Amino acid sequence: MSADPAITTELWLVRHGETEWSRDGKHTSTTDLPLTEHGVEVARGLAPRLADVEFAQVFTSPRQRARVTAEVAGFPDATPDDDLVEWAYGDYEGVTTEEIRRTVPGWTVWSHPVPGGETPHEITERLDRVIAKVRASSGRTLVFAHGHSLRALTARWLEQPVTEGRYFRLDTSTLSVLGYERETPVLLRWNS
Repeated sequence: MSADPAITTELWLVRHGETEWSRDGKHTSTTDLPLTEHGVEVARGLAPRLADVEFAQVFTSPRQRARVTAEVAGFPDATPDDDLVEWAYGDYEGVTTEEIRRTVPGWTVWSHPVPGGETPHEITERLDRVIAKVRASSGRTLVFAHGHSLRALTARWLEQPVTEGRYFRLDTSTLSVLGYERETPVLLRWNS
């Protein structure tokens, strides 16, 4: 719960379970990969942690890795929302950071262009739409999505540029909670 009972809005984030590419460090945005068996098993472990929590709304990225995570975590009716898809990696789809850095030293999605992919401005626009939906509703909102998009969403929740998402490591099948301390947006729980 938020520290101030007058502010009841919370945003609960779940990163999807493990896929082969997330396990291997490959950037995955538009490639619609299934969860690994281990990914399903770990995602299923989220169900008891979420079972007794009441949510006003539940959204999921339309990618199967997020949808299946939502299903096995107990939310088969989560509403697909295209604004929750992963940061589009363009030419770097399926490529590891190590491989990219062979030709672009020091590259990160947070600090360098993504040829053929999304810009920080584009991802800001769509994640701000998610935040507007959440803040228009009272109560808790649960979203199932992806590593970079959820980190960028967290930065926007905290009224920071999406590039500040670099400070929030986020593992697969983890739960994080954003809320308020009085009127200030805060991080309540991270990567648990």
